[in-house]
Amino acid sequence: SVLPGKLICKEGNSGPTHESLKAVFDLQPFRPAENLTNPTITNISFTLYAVLGVNEKAQLLSTFLWLRLYWHNEFLVWDPEECDGVTKISLPVKELWSPDIIVYEVDDDVSQACPYVYVNHTGHIRWDRMLRLVSACNLEIFSFPFDVQNCTFTFGSYMHTRDVRVSPALTFKEMSANSRRYLEASGEWELMDILGETSILQFGVDEWDIITFWQVVIRRRPVLYVVNLLIPSSFLMLIDILSFYLPPHSVDRASFKMTLILGYTVFLLIMNDLLPSTANGTPLIIYFSVCLALMVISLLETVIITNVLHHSSMKYQEIPKWVKVIILKHIANMICYRWPKEAPLPPRKAPEDKPESTNPELQQICQYLQDLRSHLTSLKKESELQEQWCHVGYVLDFLLFRIYLLLISCYALVIITMWCIWISQ
Repeated sequence: SVLPGKLICKEGNSGPTHESLKAVFDLQPFRPAENLTNPTITNISFTLYAVLGVNEKAQLLSTFLWLRLYWHNEFLVWDPEECDGVTKISLPVKELWSPDIIVYEVDDDVSQACPYVYVNHTGHIRWDRMLRLVSACNLEIFSFPFDVQNCTFTFGSYMHTRDVRVSPALTFKEMSANSRRYLEASGEWELMDILGETSILQFGVDEWDIITFWQVVIRRRPVLYVVNLLIPSSFLMLIDILSFYLPPHSVDRASFKMTLILGYTVFLLIMNDLLPSTANGTPLIIYFSVCLALMVISLLETVIITNVLHHSSMKYQEIPKWVKVIILKHIANMICYRWPKEAPLPPRKAPEDKPESTNPELQQICQYLQDLRSHLTSLKKESELQEQWCHVGYVLDFLLFRIYLLLISCYALVIITMWCIWISQ
């Protein structure tokens, strides 16, 4: 028979007898308390071993936990001196009463519970469980890939109210240190901190003791995304900036920029799998979109300059006065445009008046020479007009390049500042 609160040992047996243990196993459906008004204290500690995955679209976090439960069974007590010094034994957990501790946020639980528990001579039981949890978590990926997630794990009894009390077995600081030691070399995420509190959950007249780990703070390691996304995109933008140093009167610049835009689009399609499925509003997507928009603006600028330099109906017309004043004077001075030095022309002698000849052949030769001179004068004037329009195109190219460079610099400064603030937080 089972004495109140004490197991029987016999000489020659190392530990309590099987008969006395069988009597305790028969009490498995009942909470192990001699006085049912006394609550059973359950102590909980867990170690976050790995972050298996984050589903931003479904707002789910997959983790692997080592959960350890401690409670007191008042029927499993014996005197080590009467049991050959045995202070601890292992028993099958299915034969003993165990607390129904669950995680309230769990969407899917794939547990690998150890089939045995350790019981010491004072009746204290330790049960280790390995949990693969898919839990609900409010994921904020606005600062991706420098995002920090705060998820909540709430441990408590499923059915028992005040007759099963819950408290932490270790301090939150110790649980955080243990988890950080195992998680620091694990995958894409790193653990920052674990904070928690004990509280009482009330629902009507019933009350449950719960432990809320209200801040399990994990941070994404951004190196993969920086190397595969940000650096190649920055290199493509740098090449686009350097393409302005190609001669503006060459049509190769436009074709080069179109090839660059095509390559950037292919890059975005290839890298689409690395982005979160719900990252449409994140600064990283905005960064890629603005970079693509800036490349398109750069191509439009090249089209405008090419049109100014090569338009056949414009380059033989006189430059309007407002263009000379605004572009060739004020804007050229503002951007410090350097005019090319022209070689001095040899002095021309004034034509001498010669007596008219009555020879018709000489008159015809003179007429040919006058026509040739008029044609050369017209060609020279067209060349001067074309050169002036070239200067207009060069000034506009210098101006638009500096505006483009200023926009990229301001945008890069804003993005880097925002990310630095998020990293520091």
